Amino acid sequence: MSQRSVKGSLELAKSIKLRRNELNLTIEEAASKAGVGTKTWSRYEAGGSIRKDKCRGLCKALNWHSLPGDGEVGTSNKLNIKEYRNHEAWSPYLAETFGDLAAISFVIGSDILLDNLQDDMNELSSMPRGSHVGQISVSWIETLLPPQFLMRYDYDFLYILRTTVIQFRLQAPKGSPIIAHSVIEELALYLILEESRFLMESIELDGGLDDYESWDEWIFGIFDDMDLITFLYSDTYLIDGHTYHFDCWLEKQFYYK
Repeated sequence: MSQRSVKGSLELAKSIKLRRNELNLTIEEAASKAGVGTKTWSRYEAGGSIRKDKCRGLCKALNWHSLPGDGEVGTSNKLNIKEYRNHEAWSPYLAETFGDLAAISFVIGSDILLDNLQDDMNELSSMPRGSHVGQISVSWIETLLPPQFLMRYDYDFLYILRTTVIQFRLQAPKGSPIIAHSVIEELALYLILEESRFLMESIELDGGLDDYESWDEWIFGIFDDMDLITFLYSDTYLIDGHTYHFDCWLEKQFYYK
């Protein structure tokens, strides 16, 4: 019979609490994101065991790809670059232009983002048409999307965003330049980067690559500016017709003739 729970420990409990505080989440907020009760979450932070079917929710609430050491904190978290070069979404262009760390973050982030988008789409598919991610009990991408247009993030939008990510992944192994022609494409690349952030900042890389200072700058090299952050992740109010207004996200506006 397979093990039905991950054995708790004071070290794992400490990591859970530390990560929750890093994300500025209360126990109530973290528990809600994980889909468990506050008493259950409190047991996690006290060193209690974690049911296997609850691990995924816990990891998503804390933006972890997996439990540290798969339940044994302190084990090595090494990542072998050679394995990622064989991944279906490995981009020779990113590796050659911005370095292997850029290509690795693209692989990691796009894997996680596709899973999270599918989870939210599954939730929305059982809700009335027009429902958005802000109405889902536990949305895995709501906090990553620009809050200004929250009510526009319905099933159709997530489908388009997911398709955009898939198109980038199909393009990646061909070695052709990755270019964002629209805001939705810029957003997809930004979300890929952000979804990879926790793992990229916690892994140990084989092969002597230990400089993490600029690993996350590749998307701004692709965009050639920081307009996405300036207009979508700030307090700027966007009027109709603005390049970064939601209604213009699908238009081909950049590097396009």
